[in-house]
Amino acid sequence: MSQDTLVKRQFGHRARLALSPAEVSKTDGQAHAARTLWNCLHAWWQMMPKDKRTLAAADAAIRQARKEIDFLAVLPAQAAQAVLKTYHQAWKNCWEGRADAPNFKARFRAVMSVDIPQGRDLNIVRVHRRWGMVNIPKVGRVRFRWTKDLPVGKRADAENRITGARLVKDVLGWHIAFRVQALQGRPDPHQGAEVGIDVGVTVPLALSNEDHQDHGRPPRLPDGTADRDKWLTPKEKAKLLRLEREAAHRKTFRKRGEKTSRRLRHTYDQIKQLRAKATRRALDWQHQTTTRLARTYGVIVVEQLNITNMVKSARGTVEEPGKNVKAKAGLNRSISQEAWGRTVTMLAYKLARHGGELVKVPAPNTSRRCSACGTITPGSREDQATFVCKNPGCGFEANADWNAARNILHLYRIGHVIVEVPALGSRGRRAGNTVKPAAAM
Repeated sequence: MSQDTLVKRQFGHRARLALSPAEVSKTDGQAHAARTLWNCLHAWWQMMPKDKRTLAAADAAIRQARKEIDFLAVLPAQAAQAVLKTYHQAWKNCWEGRADAPNFKARFRAVMSVDIPQGRDLNIVRVHRRWGMVNIPKVGRVRFRWTKDLPVGKRADAENRITGARLVKDVLGWHIAFRVQALQGRPDPHQGAEVGIDVGVTVPLALSNEDHQDHGRPPRLPDGTADRDKWLTPKEKAKLLRLEREAAHRKTFRKRGEKTSRRLRHTYDQIKQLRAKATRRALDWQHQTTTRLARTYGVIVVEQLNITNMVKSARGTVEEPGKNVKAKAGLNRSISQEAWGRTVTMLAYKLARHGGELVKVPAPNTSRRCSACGTITPGSREDQATFVCKNPGCGFEANADWNAARNILHLYRIGHVIVEVPALGSRGRRAGNTVKPAAAM
């Protein structure tokens, strides 16, 4: 295979670690030291004049802090350097308008993580079919679940290797996320059909060819309110309700300023486990669905949605209070649960892996326009689930999501494709989007 047909790809793989109580304590200590180092670095950055906020000065400050504070010595030196690089990158993202300014990390709200920037320090070995061994600096050799073939041993070379990893803790315990670099063959252009997709709440993914993807979980309860625990079984929902009531009851006995009791922390952990189970089920459905779509279709067209603006609260102000605040809050919760942005991200990299293409088109009026006659007639969307064209010469009637998906595909076919403008505005934010014909791309 020639070099022209090869492409270098970088992806991640997450595996669960099997740590002993002593190893968990050591890893927790490293994570707390990394968070403390971040907070010290942030305090130093705010106190220093702007002309002295350099990487060299920050590196010297970190080295001095590790000498003076014994608690920070449990963190490996390379992991401390990774904290500095991550912090500096956070400021670069802020300056370029991609994120907000970095802030202090709270003990209980921040994600516990430790970076291992050098892949050669891992020394990964496969023990047998289900388990592998990895070296964690200042912790030792630990086991992890082997669920994916990794480029280790004789399979590793300069182009196919593990470049680093990150230790991350969630409610299920510690996991290791490997950063993998692989040289793979460039996929042939996908010969599948074109399809438009409209994301929604009632129908998660409505396709223009009526091959709708539904996870079978109703978004609302019989009383009309949003079901935020739709990925749990009725038995699990009852258990979650009981635990939340217990936590609320036990919280009334805690005085202001007192530490959370062990019993209350245990109840919180049980609630987190149920929430994590629901999140894993939703993520698993998204992965399976997007993989199936990427293998089936060559071009997938979606809307360019500003989800952040869509889920803004309707509460308003004291002078001008909002209307239908409770209903809007339920809709916002349902939109957040469907994770439309994550679905589009999955489709983007999976289509690229299979030789397909993801295209975005403008979102305005895709749900109000009739896909049969192309007109926008007031009153066509009186029913949220059904589209009935009020044009006297048309009368087209169909599912509202399917009608929108057909409009999305039609916009792509007539050339209304969104092209991201690389130029940045005066404050570092994107200047905007433009529309170009598909043939000009």
